[in-house]
Amino acid sequence: MAVNDDEIIKKRLLIDGDGGNDDKRITNLLKTLIRWCHSSESDEESRLTCQRMLATLAQCEHTMEKSATVYHMNLMEQANYDNLSREIEEKIQAAMEKINECKNELQQAKRIRKHRQEYDALAKVIQQHPDRQDTTKKLEMLDKELAVLEGTKESLEHKLDMRRKQFHVLIAAIHELQSVIEEDEKTSEMDTL
Repeated sequence: MAVNDDEIIKKRLLIDGDGGNDDKRITNLLKTLIRWCHSSESDEESRLTCQRMLATLAQCEHTMEKSATVYHMNLMEQANYDNLSREIEEKIQAAMEKINECKNELQQAKRIRKHRQEYDALAKVIQQHPDRQDTTKKLEMLDKELAVLEGTKESLEHKLDMRRKQFHVLIAAIHELQSVIEEDEKTSEMDTL
């Protein structure tokens, strides 16, 4: 039973809100008005009752104006919050776009950095090798040396060929001499016999 009473009180407070029991005041005002109309009070009491009814009516009007003002303020606040919400959404959208731009810039910067590192590595490799002019000069010098060495080779081959021929002639002469000596020995042996 207490739970039902609590729920009833909560609902009553929610319905009344800041009204401060206006429905009771209006009900009491109507009852007082009906009693005042049907009563035969003195003028002084009648005036006091009328003054009380007017005061109660003023309180109800004041509460009604206050509620209307709060209602309009709430509408304005709601519109303000809607505007703020819209602005926040726009700022969030702009921030998301900025984040996407920054991500793209970061990817571009990473790509550029990677290319620079590759270029630096290639530059180090290239700098380890001599430049084209030095290489050309060395090639020219090597070509000259090669030409000189080829000339030397030809002259040495010519000498070697000549020595071979001379050696051939010498061996042929030795063979000839040996043949002559053998024939001389054979003839001298025959003469001695």
